[in-house]
Amino acid sequence: MKALIPSVLALLSIVPAALVAAETALPDQARLEAMTARFVPVDVKVDTSSLPANEQLALAKMIEAARILDALFLRQSAPLNETVLAQLVRDETPLGRARLHFFRLNVGPWSRLDENAPFIPGVGTRPPAGNFYPPDATRAEVDTWINSLAPAERSAAMGFFTTIRRTPTGALATVPYSMEYQGELAPAAKLLREAAAATTQPTLKSFLEKRAAAFLSNDYYDSDVAWMELDATIEPTIGPYETYEDEWFNYKAAFEAFITLTDAKETSKLVSFSSHLQELEDHLPIDPAFRRPKLGGYSPIRVVNVAFCAGDGNRGVQTAAFNLPNDERVVTAKGSKRVLLKNFQEIKFSHVLVPIAAHAVNAQDRGFVAFDSFFTHILMHELMHGLGPQSIKLGDRATTVREEMKELGGTLEEAKADISGLWALQYLMDHGMLDKAQERSVYVTFLVSSFRTFRFGITEAHAKGMALQFNWLLDCGGFTLAPDGSFGVNLEKVKAGVAGLTTEIMTIQATGNYARAKALLDRMVVIRPEVKRMLERLNDVPVDFEPRFR
Repeated sequence: MKALIPSVLALLSIVPAALVAAETALPDQARLEAMTARFVPVDVKVDTSSLPANEQLALAKMIEAARILDALFLRQSAPLNETVLAQLVRDETPLGRARLHFFRLNVGPWSRLDENAPFIPGVGTRPPAGNFYPPDATRAEVDTWINSLAPAERSAAMGFFTTIRRTPTGALATVPYSMEYQGELAPAAKLLREAAAATTQPTLKSFLEKRAAAFLSNDYYDSDVAWMELDATIEPTIGPYETYEDEWFNYKAAFEAFITLTDAKETSKLVSFSSHLQELEDHLPIDPAFRRPKLGGYSPIRVVNVAFCAGDGNRGVQTAAFNLPNDERVVTAKGSKRVLLKNFQEIKFSHVLVPIAAHAVNAQDRGFVAFDSFFTHILMHELMHGLGPQSIKLGDRATTVREEMKELGGTLEEAKADISGLWALQYLMDHGMLDKAQERSVYVTFLVSSFRTFRFGITEAHAKGMALQFNWLLDCGGFTLAPDGSFGVNLEKVKAGVAGLTTEIMTIQATGNYARAKALLDRMVVIRPEVKRMLERLNDVPVDFEPRFR
């Protein structure tokens, strides 16, 4: 963090007028502390005693590298974040301390749980383009420029690992991350090389060396492949991955890190799921022409416990699992890896899901809420990210779902993974691969988890995707509403609703139909009165947790 402050002191009083908007009453200290209390503080500990001294050294070096990504992500998220932070750290008043705490939770001066409402004066509205494009550019200008480029230049401009900046003449140009962020990536690469030198685990050493090289070359393909093949006691995920911060196009990847320890016992229990992926793909409830005849050949699953997370991996609501990489080239060639953060999931279940269930679920169904169902659906959610349409053809033109769906892509993809994950679990239960006795538990636990996700804020991709699913299942009668305002599950109708929405979303993705996607989301991404009333009853339940790494 210290490296940030000298570079922005000169900017402390320079806040562009375009960002200074008339603001509604900002939260005072008491209100800010109440907003912060929605994240229950939890100590996060992992047992590293089984690691030999050299591997503990490697782990420490990885965590050092991850800390650098906190500063890098701060830059990526919004143009003035560094300036605002530098002001906050000098404010020793109780209100200033409360603002700084909430800023750190959100990695910015806008509350992610409150539709990105500002909580610091003078910051204006949150820029949907993050800091990936020129602050004075419009989305239409950038889109027109990208579409005017030759194929190779267009691919670079739309790529995960570039920013768009202005040249001295005012023209738009592509800048690789290795140049844009060289001040952070060079020391991070050095630390990863030191970690690689310390470890004696071959696949870990290979990944760390190749990821360090990628930070400097901007070519992430080899290191993504090495990450897919990583099989070690320490499981690091570090680099630019998710595109949610780019709300213009979902093109640009934000830097994040999850430094974790592998839970070998829990991982071994889930290996069999990978063997069923092609079978699930072959039976997706979509036109057979949209199914992929051969998935990427390697789809590992890892259950891990988090030792440290940073950057896009530690802002607002915490991640429970992830499916990476997102690069379609790697997914086509190698598949994707599913990583489940078991200690984070246990915290979420005990501190959030169980209290929600006491309010939101009718008495008949409340007893069916179970951690195993929560854990297994999160796994299946991540597995389903790798199934269904990805690289597609529209006529003679090769393209990707991500490219065609633009800013709608994140919401649609999260909804797809959720709803098709339920479909897949039902398929596995129907075919004897999972115990069918847990059938009701799967749907009831998902119902409870829906309210957990709603509370992330309707501007967030997962929450938007959940609104689509929840309203769809209400409309088809799969979710039911009792006179007392609680919800339940109609087992037969919910199965039909799950299959129907899986078909709808994957068909939209396979046909690259942006207009159909927008019409669906415009109609269904709303918080209905009955849901709003329930959310108001959950005010005393934490929304998520604030990790305190020990």
